[in-house]
Amino acid sequence: MTSDLNSRYGLNPAHSEVVEAGQTIAPCSALDMGCSSGRNALYLSGLGFDVTAVDSNPGAINSLQQIVDAEGITNVKPRVYDINSAALDADYGFIACTVTLMFLNPASVPAVLADMQAHTQPGGYNLIVCAMNTQQHPCPMPFPFTLEEDQLREAYNGWELVKYNEDLGTMHNGAQLQFATMLARKPASSERFIP
Repeated sequence: MTSDLNSRYGLNPAHSEVVEAGQTIAPCSALDMGCSSGRNALYLSGLGFDVTAVDSNPGAINSLQQIVDAEGITNVKPRVYDINSAALDADYGFIACTVTLMFLNPASVPAVLADMQAHTQPGGYNLIVCAMNTQQHPCPMPFPFTLEEDQLREAYNGWELVKYNEDLGTMHNGAQLQFATMLARKPASSERFIP
């Protein structure tokens, strides 16, 4: 159903890593960070997740709200939110942040990651896909922020890395660059994880 929705509204299909994570993670409360026009949020809603979809672009949030209203979707809540503020106000079982970090203010990224971790329920998951800039593969795009080798792995020290790689990938525009891709599970104990 969701792929039909995406094509009906001219959206790209859900990110492949979100699709893959949806096969591992049982439906729960989810946060789509940097949702843009909602391709991942709509996909997750079709799987039964309760999705809060946030983006700093009011136009994108308005477009997603129109789809949600038109389709009578009750489990997607679009909200305008500046991710740089690192001020989440709820806890989630799954937080997806795909190709979003590289558009943030570099100075705020450590706080954003710490805030994501703090607002992940015990046993919950974080999915991050972010461009890298390494010696072997300098980033060809002028993103404000890129990850260095092992930087994301180190930020999630103490979490179970369900999936982690730093592989070459291709952007929508055909540019080849290295991406860090991680699906991490927060320890299920009641201890708060301190990065």
